[in-house]
Amino acid sequence: MKFYKLSEVSEIIGMSTVTLRLWIKNKKLNYTKTQGNHYLISEEELNRIFNLKPKQQNNRKIIGYCRVSSKKQEDDLKRQVEYVRQYCVAKGYSFEIIEDIGSGINYNKNGLNTLINLIIQNKVEKVVVLYKDRLVRFGFELIENICRQFNTGIEIIDNTEKTEEQEVVEDMIQIITVFSCKLQGKRANKAKKILKELKENGDT
Repeated sequence: MKFYKLSEVSEIIGMSTVTLRLWIKNKKLNYTKTQGNHYLISEEELNRIFNLKPKQQNNRKIIGYCRVSSKKQEDDLKRQVEYVRQYCVAKGYSFEIIEDIGSGINYNKNGLNTLINLIIQNKVEKVVVLYKDRLVRFGFELIENICRQFNTGIEIIDNTEKTEEQEVVEDMIQIITVFSCKLQGKRANKAKKILKELKENGDT
């Protein structure tokens, strides 16, 4: 059986130690004493007097989710993972990191599927991402709604807003990148040319 000091009981129930001592004196609260003459209150007594329920252990995880679009960006992925790791450590989180490689409009990535499965199993307390679009490029509200259903928070480290033009260019790059992979010959070359021009314009 677990026992609590008066100071711990005071913190748990929000009652001053002076009042607790009066309760003990008036025999409203059962206790035991240590060899050092300190009062101890059992967990059973707290449950009996204050109708407290034992706290369930929180086994839900905090997950840092890091994603890049292609294997060519593996160095970027490492930097992203390190940034998220340092952030979580600074916050005092006990966490795990899931890494993913794939387009932000591909919803069948291994890492994303693992994350969603953990969420719907009610095993995730919070998802931490560097940028909003690292989670998904489109359909963020859908993922957000799934998280809400299972009381899972989403914490975005960098909320810097992009201009409307930047967002449009980045969205077009993602879309053309995905569909160009399915094209062959002249069509593929044309798509790659458009993609190159979009990236160059986006950098200016």
